[in-house]
Amino acid sequence: MASSSSKIESDGEDEDHEEEVEHFDDFTLASSWERFISDIEAICRQWMADGPKNLLKKNAVQLESSEDLFRVKSELKDLTKSYSMEFYFHSNNDVKTMNWDSMSHDLQLCFGVKEFLVIAPQSASGVVLDAPEASKLLSAVAIALSNCSSLWPAFVPVHAPSRKAYIGIHNMGTVFTRRFEADHIGSQVPVKLMHLEGLYELFVSKFAYSTLDFSVHLFKVHFTMKLTYRTLPNDEDDNDVQEKDVEDTQDGFSPRGDTRSRTQWDDNCPWSEWYSAEDPIKGFELVAMWSEKMVENSLEMAELENCSPHEAEKWILYPILSPNLCLLVDALDMSFTAQFMEDFVSVENPGSDNLRSSSVIPPPTVIDRVLKELFPEGGLLPNFTDGEHKTSRLIKGAPLQSLFAQFCLHSLWFGNCNIRAIAVLWVEFVREVRWCWEELQSLPRMPVEGSIDLSTCLINQKLQMLAICIEKKRELTEDFQDCIGSNDQLSPKANSIAGEDSSTMHTPTENFYGKRDSSTTTNDLQDIGRKLFDEPESVVLSPDLKPEDHLRRGSAGVAGSMKLLNSFQSMHVPYTQEAPLMTEDMHEERLQAVEAFSESFDFSAQLEKEILSSDMSAFKAANPDAVFEDFVRWHSPGDWENVEKGESSKSSAEDDWPPRGRLSKRMSEQGNMWRNIWNDSPALPASEQKPLLDPNREGEKILHYLETVRPHQLLEQMICTAFRASADTLNQTSYGGLKEMETKMDQLYLTIASVLKSLQVIDLSPGSETFEDLRRLSGVFQHVEKLLTLAASLHRNSTLAKREIEFDKRQQVRARERAVISSMFTHPTANQSWRKVLSMGNLLNGHEPILREIIFSIRDGLTGNHYASHTPGLHQQQEIETYRMYICGTSNDLRVALSVTSCD
Repeated sequence: MASSSSKIESDGEDEDHEEEVEHFDDFTLASSWERFISDIEAICRQWMADGPKNLLKKNAVQLESSEDLFRVKSELKDLTKSYSMEFYFHSNNDVKTMNWDSMSHDLQLCFGVKEFLVIAPQSASGVVLDAPEASKLLSAVAIALSNCSSLWPAFVPVHAPSRKAYIGIHNMGTVFTRRFEADHIGSQVPVKLMHLEGLYELFVSKFAYSTLDFSVHLFKVHFTMKLTYRTLPNDEDDNDVQEKDVEDTQDGFSPRGDTRSRTQWDDNCPWSEWYSAEDPIKGFELVAMWSEKMVENSLEMAELENCSPHEAEKWILYPILSPNLCLLVDALDMSFTAQFMEDFVSVENPGSDNLRSSSVIPPPTVIDRVLKELFPEGGLLPNFTDGEHKTSRLIKGAPLQSLFAQFCLHSLWFGNCNIRAIAVLWVEFVREVRWCWEELQSLPRMPVEGSIDLSTCLINQKLQMLAICIEKKRELTEDFQDCIGSNDQLSPKANSIAGEDSSTMHTPTENFYGKRDSSTTTNDLQDIGRKLFDEPESVVLSPDLKPEDHLRRGSAGVAGSMKLLNSFQSMHVPYTQEAPLMTEDMHEERLQAVEAFSESFDFSAQLEKEILSSDMSAFKAANPDAVFEDFVRWHSPGDWENVEKGESSKSSAEDDWPPRGRLSKRMSEQGNMWRNIWNDSPALPASEQKPLLDPNREGEKILHYLETVRPHQLLEQMICTAFRASADTLNQTSYGGLKEMETKMDQLYLTIASVLKSLQVIDLSPGSETFEDLRRLSGVFQHVEKLLTLAASLHRNSTLAKREIEFDKRQQVRARERAVISSMFTHPTANQSWRKVLSMGNLLNGHEPILREIIFSIRDGLTGNHYASHTPGLHQQQEIETYRMYICGTSNDLRVALSVTSCD
């Protein structure tokens, strides 16, 4: 027993020992975080080994904002999360970073870096919303860069996408490390930070003791500033013209009448005799830049705020030549912040305060003028194919001359195409469309016949269908009024004839006229489509029919030599209703409904059930003694199989009728849907059937869609239409048939169609790469537009045809020219001063800068530095930038980017 018990104990000890061995942790294996770092390191080593030249040959993409900045991208994964890492680099390593280089990337401008990495999660927002995750991600990148001895700074986007916030780190190859942080205030900027003095103290507070009085202490701070001014739009200039128009209207003249008293920009141009072209220059932007200087206290900053822009070292002027489609892309980016378009102008929307203060909306007089141009009185329907390129329909937008395309083109100039101005114009546009619906007024620039053009955008389809519904609703109303008038004029004899029972037999010679009871109820409006006092109805004399079935109604004539199977009667073709019009979303809804019942219903039959029932009812009314097989022979001849005489048991000559044949297999199956519909369909001519298209119901559904469309869905369709309409407008330009220009235009259409196709196949989200593609497409479009302008100018001036012309919109203003340029910024009028409350200083003839950018920095020498003296490669006389702050914004928003260098 003892031996056995000891054996049991020894066995238990062995099992415990085995369990301990099984649960041994092998710390030589890499963790998931270490493997993630290794993946980052491998990618960075590959990019370093390739160098700029090889990266350009591989998959590097040039940024639209710069001619010498490129980007490569790679994807990696950490457990269940996916990340994308991007490397931004210059093709020329000798490029020096300038403070106010217009070609710089946003992060280069914010932090003064040259080459850099950006790592972000592959999510809907594209930013890291969790602070610990952001720190862990940045640490992983820093370790990987240190392992491969890379000196690239790395950034991680954090918080919400609208804040454009980043954190970053930069190993400078020594004991020095730079850390970066950027954030944005979208509203309620503190009053102190609206002024240069407060911004200076904000920067000083990052390295000085908070108990110090910054106004009396001296700090050697480097300062540079850039201010951007923009001339006000000329919309308010129409006020005087409007007052004159009101006086003319009171005198009996049209406000759209003679306007020759107003001076046009092209009065001296050769085409002014026939028309006045739109001024291609919509305004000017002036950039005033101050060179770097030393500032020692906040009082000097207060003095700088009172300085005139004439004291700036450099002025750069460039005209606003054409609609910037990038502005529409920016509006699309902001459209995700609201559920409805009204939210951008609603007082109750908390986010509208900043929009209301930073986004300009033209006055009501301009809105009225735009609506009058969109909804003119009268006018002929335009030819939608005029100016259309052969590949224009590849772009899913609206035709150039259509109502929605004109709305999009007006939006490009309305309030500088900001989201709030677009929202205001859209709300007024929809109100005008509803007024046309309620007053039965035709929608301008929209066809009222034909089928819905499914190659256009959904809003254009909706407007086209609404125009058709308005026309049908007007016809129904007119028929109803005719019906009322006809009843009043009917004689007692006519009334008695009309009131006879429908089972009474009539011969064709009796000239019987069908009549429907006229009622003014709303439910009867949909049945007024039947034409009163139409053609006489004939009688079918067949002994097998009931008396009420002898009446033939709704016949359009004999169907050739075809006969009915159960009689020798000729088959009649019925009048049928037109197939109901449907937009693409209606097609999708019906397909989804059918797919839900796919196990028990035939797809094609279910989709056509309503139409099929209508056709069967009309066929029965036109052929009272017809059977189901007769309808199949007429409607679907392929489902009737003829049988040869040899296959039949009947051989007598008198048995040639009925024709020998049978239904196809699918039609002869038990429970066939067609036969069930035939059995349930009453004999009714098309004029007495319920319309397949109910204009009242469909019209209200369309208006509900227009009033509740999601902002991003509206902006997506606006972008497609704006690109298509703008390209078609360029295509109408006469440039002498230059082959190179024709090739450029062909390539432009194909490029637009390729890029915009992504808007239909993916669900767009904030921060998506599609926005970068759209902005790049805007740059391509502007480039072609510039070339086309030159081609048209060369064609008009044949003497310059062989001369090379450089076209650069940015022009540096000479010192002697500043007075002339300054005079272009006229003092704001009373109607223009409502736009903004002046609060920033540095006014130019009463104009506040639309954008203020400032860079503060502090540089320390390395002489006497304990860490730097033992660091090879650093000169003792070299200075290092220890603190740098980039500030950008206005009185309504503020963005701050800080970089700090420390000894680790």
